[in-house]
Amino acid sequence: MPVSARRLISNMLDDLKEERDELALQIHLGKQDAKSELNRLGQKLDELDQRYQPLKNAVEETGGDVWDALQLVGDEVKDGFHRIRKSIT
Repeated sequence: MPVSARRLISNMLDDLKEERDELALQIHLGKQDAKSELNRLGQKLDELDQRYQPLKNAVEETGGDVWDALQLVGDEVKDGFHRIRKSIT
């Protein structure tokens, strides 16, 4: 996997984890449905991170479908975080 792709994925994961942590603080005493959604998205983010780990240090370039799949799940988590943020503000 090219260094630039690894960097993009790593940055995306870091950004998503930071947003997850910020939302967790904001809804600590918030709505139950927001908590449930955050838990579901947190599990998806953890799964995304686990799937990415073996690819992180891959020497050969991986197929575009792997990148597309990772990006799709990352976008889904990000959109979910935005929905939660919207519901608690």
